[in-house]
Amino acid sequence: MRERQQLDDGISSVRKFEAQLQENIDLIELGEMEDDQEIITVAEASLKEMLAEANRRQVEAMLSGEADSNDTYLEVHAGAGGTESQDWANMLLRMYTRWAEKQGYKVEVLEMHDGEEAGIKSATILVKGHNAYGWLKTESGVHRLVRISPYDSNARRHTSFSSIWVYPVVDDSINIDINESDCRIDTYRASGSGGQHINTTDSAVRITHIPTGIAVACQQERSQHKNKAKAWEMLRSRLYEVELEKREAAANAEAASKTDIGWGHQIRSYVLQPYQMVKDVRTGVESTAPGDVLDGALNPFMEAALAHRISGKPDAGVDDLN
Repeated sequence: MRERQQLDDGISSVRKFEAQLQENIDLIELGEMEDDQEIITVAEASLKEMLAEANRRQVEAMLSGEADSNDTYLEVHAGAGGTESQDWANMLLRMYTRWAEKQGYKVEVLEMHDGEEAGIKSATILVKGHNAYGWLKTESGVHRLVRISPYDSNARRHTSFSSIWVYPVVDDSINIDINESDCRIDTYRASGSGGQHINTTDSAVRITHIPTGIAVACQQERSQHKNKAKAWEMLRSRLYEVELEKREAAANAEAASKTDIGWGHQIRSYVLQPYQMVKDVRTGVESTAPGDVLDGALNPFMEAALAHRISGKPDAGVDDLN
């Protein structure tokens, strides 16, 4: 019923758009016949608004994958480099949280491991909202930061890396069978804020799927039972995401090579020094306002990456941003 409603809404929206387009064309013709510039100006202004609306709908049309409409999990992992990378991971977590809030999505922190001095070693959040996975799915990969380190007494320039991993929440319509004998379950004490209880009981849960090596963790709840249930949901979602990647690889080997995720597969660079630039190395999209990007202004990068993923165009190439 939900899918049918989405299709009905889409069809009726297109028909309404077509009618509005024809109405404005007719108004322009009428204005030309009666030599009424005011009518023409109003119709042309309406057409410009329709162009912006058409561009928005074009992006929405890209979000038609099997799981694009689902909620999504987003993991952040700091790379090698200690405090520098851990601080960068925390900046990325804030960036995606701010983006989600601007989209009207809800964000829940499921798991977080703080860094020794600053930042985070890793974190997992749940982003809830229509098309959350569709928007975020192209963000998986390695993100690179170049800046003057606030932790270096000599004010030297540092390069830091952190990775993002995005996978969809699996709803009841998708059946993922997991053999529990293939999994290892570990419990441990949660870290971070939460009072005495969270730090003195083994409420946090980590589940490792041995055949694939996939591991998920949850420490959101005070109850070990609830954390375990949430971790099973996350594992089902990760295994489903792996299956989606296999399907994509079978359909288009070239596209699959582009979506390969690894520490050597950098997708975006954020340069704060010696100049200011954010550049997506897959699409070539740039921004000279990294402050805005780090505050959640990610839509131009996401839209270009979605178009790039569908078209299968070759990567833009990695410029030397040092």
